[in-house]
Amino acid sequence: MAERVYPADSPPQSGQFSGNFSSGEFPKKPAPPPSTYVIQVPKDQIYRIPPPENAHRFEQLSRKKTNRSNCRCCFCSFLATIFILIVLAGISFAVLYLIYRPEAPKYSIEGFSVSGINLNSTSPILPSFNVTVRSRNGNGKIGVYYEKESSVDVYYNDVDISNGVMPVFYQPAKNVTVVKLVLSGSKIQLTSGMRKEMRNEVSKKTVPFKLKIKAPVKIKFGSVKTWTMIVNVDCDVTVDKLTAPSRIVSRKCSHDVDLW
Repeated sequence: MAERVYPADSPPQSGQFSGNFSSGEFPKKPAPPPSTYVIQVPKDQIYRIPPPENAHRFEQLSRKKTNRSNCRCCFCSFLATIFILIVLAGISFAVLYLIYRPEAPKYSIEGFSVSGINLNSTSPILPSFNVTVRSRNGNGKIGVYYEKESSVDVYYNDVDISNGVMPVFYQPAKNVTVVKLVLSGSKIQLTSGMRKEMRNEVSKKTVPFKLKIKAPVKIKFGSVKTWTMIVNVDCDVTVDKLTAPSRIVSRKCSHDVDLW
């Protein structure tokens, strides 16, 4: 508790000290002047209780700290839940992979017929392609659902000259499916350089095209169906002429899968 010290009744004058040096008494400190009070407060009580004018502010700060602590706890719990779900999903995916050993279907071009490209005129062309795509699903226990919103494009010298879509169908396990596609372009303007290059390639019977397929698919593991993934197929096809029926001189396809 605080102690109040009252001023002495007869303080010594300024510059004088009370006490006897010969008797071994040390001089005493001069007493404070009259009407002066010295308050002694224990150190452990300093700043323990805020003054009344700051009590409301202290309560607000204490409440904010509590709210921040609760928010941090909720955020940490949310992150922990997300982490656990990701780990469980990864374990499930690993188990399915070890059981079914999935592999992507193999794709190849079986037919590629061209029409509607007139190199003797400067007018826009209306190209048309009849393409036969072969898909082989070699998985023993995995089916493939081909979904909507696919795209198929034919390019010549990086110019998109014809397009279409894949049909929606289900390919069961250990199955080979042949898909016939009709692709068309509208008012494609070829430059004079492209026409000259095409005529030169026709004379050599090696006209190159590039076929690009983007197909949304879902994989079926037993009775479980996955999320939508994207199969990307890129094929380099060379034909001997620009009229039907044309013969495929060379073909080469590659593919990859976007899991997300």
